[in-house]
Amino acid sequence: MENRHTSLADTLERVLDKGVVIVGDIAVSVVDIELLTLRVRLFVASAQTAREMGMDWWTDDPFFTPKAVDRTAEMKALTQQNAELGDRLAALERALGERS
Repeated sequence: MENRHTSLADTLERVLDKGVVIVGDIAVSVVDIELLTLRVRLFVASAQTAREMGMDWWTDDPFFTPKAVDRTAEMKALTQQNAELGDRLAALERALGERS
């Protein structure tokens, strides 16, 4: 078998290209009474790999991206539109029920 020597840079490039998930739980107990549990989920990848997997939460977070778009007004408009459509649907169902 061929003996390969990989550098730290090669290993890091492979991890960032493919991604790696590290999962762990930490529990602090005293006399069999669990006081604290920490669940750790760590995903290490390049930004491009994360985007390809659908993880791009940092693009809309104002803490990480000062120019992030505030979507509060958009969400409020969609909620209002959803309520209006629900009311129209209910009126149509009532009208159809009266015709039967």
